[in-house]
Amino acid sequence: MIQYDFSGKVVLVTGSSRGIGAATLEAFARAGAECVLHYYDDPEGKNRRDAMQLAQAMDAIGEAKKLHLLSCDVRDAEAVAKMMERICDILGGLDILVNNAGILKDRTLHKMSMDEWHDVIRTNLDGVFYCCKHALPILRDAGRIINIASIAAVAGFPGQSNYAAAKAGVVAMTKVLAKELAARKITVNAVAPGVIKTSMLSGIRPEVVSEYEKQIPLGRLGTPEDVANAVLFFATEESNYISGQVLTVSGGWY
Repeated sequence: MIQYDFSGKVVLVTGSSRGIGAATLEAFARAGAECVLHYYDDPEGKNRRDAMQLAQAMDAIGEAKKLHLLSCDVRDAEAVAKMMERICDILGGLDILVNNAGILKDRTLHKMSMDEWHDVIRTNLDGVFYCCKHALPILRDAGRIINIASIAAVAGFPGQSNYAAAKAGVVAMTKVLAKELAARKITVNAVAPGVIKTSMLSGIRPEVVSEYEKQIPLGRLGTPEDVANAVLFFATEESNYISGQVLTVSGGWY
């Protein structure tokens, strides 16, 4: 197993209270980074509870020495700007931004409500734009931006017109930002997961998930750790000549 060293680096992983975000945050923490655990403080308090449980679990195994919890609604540009200012005040700046926060509200186009369309676009696309825009003043030169996209951006799964459109936008934004930020030696890449075992799968019928699994050449669903490994590679010095790329993590499916 590759042993990365991110000592002295400040990392923000949005939507890191569970799933891919949590696995990515834990991997950075194990590699010595100072991490910002971000969550959306939903009315039911689930994300806050998950964030606290993750922080406690990391503390129990000695991985929370440099962990900071911050809540923010990435759909709110002003709130995102304040979060970045807070990170700068606490940590002096940012080295690595992982845009992971996202939601899923599947429904066929004919039945999809305006709210279902806009909620997904605002979180999964606008949120990435806001985080990138307001991170730039505090993101150090030679930093990293890694966006979590999806194979949904190109595979065309039924019921995901909102999700696919948002993730396709993330891919396009990644390629543009890679060129815009090259002068500062900031690389911008995306990771496009396939079907990953997270709570998001609860919104997909089990028989559909089973059918997807049969189509994956490696014969299994992906894990959050599989995606985290790809994210960490893009954050290393060894990847500093790679920018504007999309790495698919799908077990050979796409």
